[in-house]
Amino acid sequence: MSKVVILSGSPSTQSRLYGLIHYTTEQLREAGAEVTLLNVVDLPAEDLIKANFNSPDVTAALALIAAADAVIVASPVYKAAYSGLLKIFLDLVPQEGLRGKPVLPLFIGGTLAHLLVIDYALKPVLSALGGRHILGGVYAVDQWVERLPGGAYGLSEELIVRLERSVKELNELLKL
Repeated sequence: MSKVVILSGSPSTQSRLYGLIHYTTEQLREAGAEVTLLNVVDLPAEDLIKANFNSPDVTAALALIAAADAVIVASPVYKAAYSGLLKIFLDLVPQEGLRGKPVLPLFIGGTLAHLLVIDYALKPVLSALGGRHILGGVYAVDQWVERLPGGAYGLSEELIVRLERSVKELNELLKL
């Protein structure tokens, strides 16, 4: 069974980004993957900011990344870039921490104007971490994700098609 870690850099677990994360998680689990959600916001802020590699929480989070067969990097877009919270965590990942792992970006923003954030802001960092097979990813606009009662999310048809295509590509790489 392939292990996939979804690394969420959202400072809010109420973000519409979780609509993408939940849908992707379901698709991967249906294909037979073991999926773990790693919310960076749940890690101790002081340990992240001070790069405390002796922190049990940071060590456990980095171990999840190391043990993963694939990593999904998810973030809202702020000021034309991914979240600072995500950057703080990525700074802790070892130099070759993503080598040999397919990486799928999932991003959400307020406008299509920030569509290239994946290519121009995220991919260079992932490459510096040894990521060589970085999938095109999915960029969604907030309006494509509706909050539903009970904490569920409704996704636009266009977004569903794009997510399914990206998950299918990841599944093919993982041989699921």
